[in-house]
Amino acid sequence: MSAVPAIEVGPVEVPDQRGKPRERVFDWPQIATNAPVLAATMQRYLAQIALSLRPSSVTAANGILRDFAGFLTTEFADIGGLVDVERRHVEAFKRQLGTRLSRNDTGRPLKPQRIRIVLGTLRTFFERVSEWDYPDAPTRVLIFNGDLPTPDDPLPKFLSDPDAAKLMRAAADQDPTRRLVVEMLARTGLRVGEFCELQADAVVFINDRHWLRVPIGKLHNDRYVPLHPQLVEQLDAHRRDRCDDLDRLIVFNSRRLDRHIVARIVKRVAKAAGIGHVHPHQLRHTLATQAINRGMSLEAIAAMLGHKTLRMTLVYARIADRTVADAYDRVTNDVDALYTKSTGLRSAPDGSAAMAHLADEFDNKLLGNGHCTRPAQLDCQFESICENCAHFSTNETFVPVLEAQRDHAADRDQHHRVDLFNMLLDRTRTESP
Repeated sequence: MSAVPAIEVGPVEVPDQRGKPRERVFDWPQIATNAPVLAATMQRYLAQIALSLRPSSVTAANGILRDFAGFLTTEFADIGGLVDVERRHVEAFKRQLGTRLSRNDTGRPLKPQRIRIVLGTLRTFFERVSEWDYPDAPTRVLIFNGDLPTPDDPLPKFLSDPDAAKLMRAAADQDPTRRLVVEMLARTGLRVGEFCELQADAVVFINDRHWLRVPIGKLHNDRYVPLHPQLVEQLDAHRRDRCDDLDRLIVFNSRRLDRHIVARIVKRVAKAAGIGHVHPHQLRHTLATQAINRGMSLEAIAAMLGHKTLRMTLVYARIADRTVADAYDRVTNDVDALYTKSTGLRSAPDGSAAMAHLADEFDNKLLGNGHCTRPAQLDCQFESICENCAHFSTNETFVPVLEAQRDHAADRDQHHRVDLFNMLLDRTRTESP
């Protein structure tokens, strides 16, 4: 058992994002009874990150640390503090994670991404308590990069242009507020959380046009997004029709918007459009894809979406980069010509394999000492080095020419050319029937 003294820090309890208590397998009082030093270290850490991270991030860390501590105190009676934790304890916890089922009643194992989040949170905890010189710090590195499952890198889900058009037409047939919600998301690319937090004075008029001031959100930055004239008109009508005093740009049935209300609205409009289930965040991906497909620069898209780095924006280039498509289109005709080239010999009535072979011979370019089999559609940038080209072909018919060329090179001390022609002569002798 560890002899590190306990640190007097009160428990940090962070509510669920919806304000509802979560079902907990382990609680801090129970953990503190079995391992007081471990509980105190974790609560001290949580109190510190609560000063710099968002409440939702602290909530997630709180749950993961409590779960890990509960596992340790249940499975290993000798654990009193973090200094007692060894690699074998982490490996046992990893194995247990692999046997767990998801909490959404699907009966499926935890997704690799969830396991990655859990282990990544623990690794950050171990590293920071060591860096901050906590007395109850691990004595060695406990979690390595190889412990974390390799993350999937899926492409963003977006609506095709026809489906996006159907969605906008269906939104136009809804009541004004539902239409406004869908069109705002589709034309601004806002995250749902940002959209719900828009204040009543979010619309500003700068440089002869209307802009939407987006509050500080997920990436701790605020920005201005240009507003489509139709949105300005709809927002004006929405403001005139309201009878509440909420400090929000958009309300629904005199209530503040939240992500669940927005998701239901988008789902309803998508169902009316006949395009299946649509999540609000797909509209953000759709706008970015539409913009890059139509020539908007990555820098402008990053500013519109509130990305801190272009690396976040480049994901859309993977699915919508016209450069790749345009380059492919430019060579398609040349590639097709390789498969469809036609000569008088190929169009012979019998269409026999022998005639096709003769056609290939006909297409070859006659050289001084052989033939070049490079297709006519492919330019040659190496006109002076035919003998080293992969498309060069020769046979015993050209032996006199090759010998003359070898002798000519020998008279001029071009030893590398002599070796080349000797190699070609040897080839004609060994390949002759």
